[in-house]
Amino acid sequence: MTLIRLDEIRKIYSLGDVEVRALDGVTFSVEPAEFIAIMGSSGSGKSTLMNILGCLDRPTSGSYVLAGQEVSTLGRGELAEVRNRTLGFVFQSFNLLSRTSAVENVELPLVYAGMASKQRRERAVLALTRVGLGKRLDHRPSQLSGGQQQRVAIARAIVNEPKLILADEPTGNLDSRTSIEVIALFQELWQAGLTVMLVTHEPDIAEFASRVIVVRDGKIVSDERREPKRAEALLAQGRVA
Repeated sequence: MTLIRLDEIRKIYSLGDVEVRALDGVTFSVEPAEFIAIMGSSGSGKSTLMNILGCLDRPTSGSYVLAGQEVSTLGRGELAEVRNRTLGFVFQSFNLLSRTSAVENVELPLVYAGMASKQRRERAVLALTRVGLGKRLDHRPSQLSGGQQQRVAIARAIVNEPKLILADEPTGNLDSRTSIEVIALFQELWQAGLTVMLVTHEPDIAEFASRVIVVRDGKIVSDERREPKRAEALLAQGRVA
């Protein structure tokens, strides 16, 4: 089953007498287990597109089918349920609770899902172990490096076993080597069968995706599949500063 199908998606804002077409007839589909980078300059519409893909906003018109369900017309409560069931989010600023341990941060989506505490803990420990932080369960964000904080955020994103990971500039606050380490983790998740979509303004980061979509003036101007660079290979060869 096609995971995402967008058909003639438009998002129009009115600023006084001015009509702003943030998205203007966007159409594309995504199959399961793709790794996609969405690129575009500031004001291109890529953030609006990410918000619609993440069920954080609704289009003005057009159809958005996610995992077989038409979501473009759902209400707020229904969109929240879709987000919790189907999507995992990773942000540039990590968005971790500062006074809460790594494992408690990762448990949070499961709390919203109503899962029992013992099962929540087990799932959170497994997710943190999967991202290489099995020995940092009780550390607070202030006790972790930026790269480790982003790994906690990724563990939180995958703990609900989503169909799609949406990452908004996930390497924006990281140094070069840590950025590649995080991208290597995304590639590992992708190769294990997860669909990953990330927004980035960095061409060097987009080279690690298997498909690059470029947005300009609310329209898709290119959509290219390519052989991605392998982050793990670069790290193994010591070619990252």
